[in-house]
Amino acid sequence: MRDRLGEHASPEKGDLTGPNPVDRGKYDPKIHLITERSGLPSSVGISGANLHDSRALIPLVKGIPPIRSRRGRRRRKPGELHADKGYDYNHLRRWLRGRGIAHRISRKGVESSQRLGRHRWTVERTMAWLAGCRRLHRRYERKADHFLAFTSIACTLICYRRLTKRDGL
Repeated sequence: MRDRLGEHASPEKGDLTGPNPVDRGKYDPKIHLITERSGLPSSVGISGANLHDSRALIPLVKGIPPIRSRRGRRRRKPGELHADKGYDYNHLRRWLRGRGIAHRISRKGVESSQRLGRHRWTVERTMAWLAGCRRLHRRYERKADHFLAFTSIACTLICYRRLTKRDGL
């Protein structure tokens, strides 16, 4: 069945969705996020819920925009990257090392998740801020580009609110 624009009229499915392995197979997107130390989003991406996290790390790191610093040239890479056990693969460690990014990825079966929580909570807090946006809580758009655009707008609003609160405006 197609709607008046010639697109499929299925309300739950769309581009970059997949059956969520932990939520009864619902077709959901997954939001991938890289933040600064303070919790401001630097890079955001979406994928299907059935895509493994490790496949999204390289596009996210490549998507970090140049960061203006007080002195010198703009930084094009983060100084340090903290990640959970979903990113524990040798090819990702080699890729990060080759780009000169110091990484702290917890290892499967060796380290507990508690030590990484000291740095991970900022990402979780930013994800909670994104979940507070009604448009992202339930995906209404079928096109992945539209959903990514709304996610980017939400990240922009988070940065704006955070920076104006800090400056006291």
